[in-house]
Amino acid sequence: MVSVAIMGHGVVGSGVAEILTTHKQKLFASIGEEVYVKKILDLREFPDSPLADRFTKNFDDIINDLEIRVVVEVMGGLTPAYDYVKRCLKAGKSVVTSNKELVAAHGAELLAIAKEENANFLFEASVGGGIPIIRPMNQCLVANIVDEIAGILNGTTNFILTKMIEDGMQFDDALKLAQELGFAERNPAADIEGHDACRKICILASLAFGKHVYPEWVHTEGITKITLDDVKYAEAFSSVIKLIGKVKRLKDGKIDIIVAPMLVPNKSQLANIDYEFNGIMVRGDCTGDVVFYGKGAGKLPTASAVVADVIDCCKHLKTRKYLYWTDGNGKNIIPFEQSVSAMYVRAQGDDIISKAQKLFGDVTVITKDNSPENEKAFVVKEMPYGEFTDKTAALESDGVKVLSSIRIGDL
Repeated sequence: MVSVAIMGHGVVGSGVAEILTTHKQKLFASIGEEVYVKKILDLREFPDSPLADRFTKNFDDIINDLEIRVVVEVMGGLTPAYDYVKRCLKAGKSVVTSNKELVAAHGAELLAIAKEENANFLFEASVGGGIPIIRPMNQCLVANIVDEIAGILNGTTNFILTKMIEDGMQFDDALKLAQELGFAERNPAADIEGHDACRKICILASLAFGKHVYPEWVHTEGITKITLDDVKYAEAFSSVIKLIGKVKRLKDGKIDIIVAPMLVPNKSQLANIDYEFNGIMVRGDCTGDVVFYGKGAGKLPTASAVVADVIDCCKHLKTRKYLYWTDGNGKNIIPFEQSVSAMYVRAQGDDIISKAQKLFGDVTVITKDNSPENEKAFVVKEMPYGEFTDKTAALESDGVKVLSSIRIGDL
């Protein structure tokens, strides 16, 4: 029997407890031992839970119990999760987490401690919820040199954009609906401003390229400035707008990493991933493009990924799984101003296209029905983002108001 503890009994934590208790036979068949939930840490009372006798409000009941070999952290946030996880690893206990904020902020340090203590620190659920991505990248695609990762990494923003695209909803109305349906938090800032997607692409970049990438180093834009006009122009350009987290290896070995809305061509495998679903494309030198698709959140999908890591830890109690990257200093990341992309521009004024052509050279004009007479949308060729912003500033100095600009996703 392997004793485990669960820290946090919210949506995901209760799902983990449920799977570990209702799928006992299936899990026993996988490892040949019973996985026993010995302690559940939470400040609240759960008198009606079938595991009511195993709840504790004291972390010491977990850290001092030598029988507990695997600890699940599903509290979220950094405090007290970081301290508790660090102490568990230093005590030789393996830790499983779904906490993307924790892994993005302290992954390199916690992996190093796990290595020192011959324990495991696993976090499959931290990126794709129920979508397997960490393990496939670390094991199934290990023979590949990863050239690029790009994905729809946040279900809330994808739901909002899908409602704008398919139902013509305004952003605020789509956000309100997402909140009513439970896809968005009361305070949705982490989702709609891109921070959640940023943490996830940082974890994938760290895994793929071997050095920790901290979220504060990544240029991040959200979807709050996307309008229905942009959605309609994208449609006329045979594209859809998606919030994309993307990292690409450059020829000099550095990486280009960004989170931003992008016009994704309809032919892309990511274009038809809608509503609360996530999709992650990994581009390997041997496999080409491999896409992982599914629900990126939710009680049981996320809990399923957590339990898979728990079972992996139970199978490797006396050995380490090789999941590791070193700390980073950011010197392997190019400034976002140097990131090269074609750009969509929507502008207002007189002689917009002729003025744009003087600055950008040939541009591709996009037309849609019922556009205002003094409004034009166009796409400019690939160039460094810093050069693009200099030229749009010059365009505005020439009497043209730039209403929006969005990257074109080469996906």
